Order: sequence, then structure tokens, then C-alpha cells
Amino acid sequence: MAEIKYEVVEHIGVLSESAKGWKKELNLVSWNGAAPKYDIREWAPNREKMGKGITLSDSEINELKKILK
Repeated sequence: MAEIKYEVVEHIGVLSESAKGWKKELNLVSWNGAAPKYDIREWAPNREKMGKGITLSDSEINELKKILK
């Protein structure tokens, strides 16, 4: 399996934290050198591991804002 490269371009906030220290975060992340997208997923302490997540484009995050209002 090919290695996945990522860069957390901007940390926006923590949504929750588990008893084991994993944090569900909203970040702006560049995956494999592509344009950054909004990303919601759980991260282990020091970001050494990550859980499954969801990425959203600018238009998708704007639609989500509208829905949540």
C-alpha cells in the first residue's frame, strides 16, 4: 500500500477528547500535496496515529454551516 503523506496546514479546533487522549479535531489538511481540505478525524496524542475521518471542500463546509444554522 502506498504511503499517505499529509500536512496539517491549520489546526482549527478540538471537538472532543477520549479517556485515552485521542482528540477529534477539525483541521485544514493537505493530503499527498493536494490543496488543503477541511478534515474531521481522531488523532492519537502527538498525532502519531489517526483514525478514519471525513474531508470537506470549501463549498461542502459552507453547505454544512448553512445546514447547522
